[in-house]
Amino acid sequence: MHKIHRQQIVRAPIETVWAFIRAPSNLNRITPDFLDFKIVSDVPLEMVDGLLIEYRIRLPGMGTQKWLTEIKHIRPGKSFVDEQRIGPYRFWYHYHELAGIGQGVRIIDDVTYALPFGFVGRWVNRLIVRKTLNRIFDDRSRKLSEILDHG
Repeated sequence: MHKIHRQQIVRAPIETVWAFIRAPSNLNRITPDFLDFKIVSDVPLEMVDGLLIEYRIRLPGMGTQKWLTEIKHIRPGKSFVDEQRIGPYRFWYHYHELAGIGQGVRIIDDVTYALPFGFVGRWVNRLIVRKTLNRIFDDRSRKLSEILDHG
């Protein structure tokens, strides 16, 4: 298994940050353009436990992929999980957490993932996947700051 831990601070009330994050349609706003990300399933205005969201996403070297995630373990204003059900990874578990700090919010992302194909998957992770995921999270962090940072 591979792990990614990211965190950032935005200067906004936790209610504002949660209101943005709980809306599945906002994924389009914080996902890098190079992924050609599209939500193809109907989604509610805000996520609920058990929500299945189907996406199409273009991954470097892999073409367009179907990705189905389930939203789980929602703690309103605090945290939730998205877990891959169908997609390019053998395993994907993404824990999202918000923590109020002073005049802002710490946004924490902990991702545990594995690629298929054993040794080859581990090699591809070192060469491509980890760099791509870091690029995605860097872009996402920048966009979240642009949208939410009121300081």
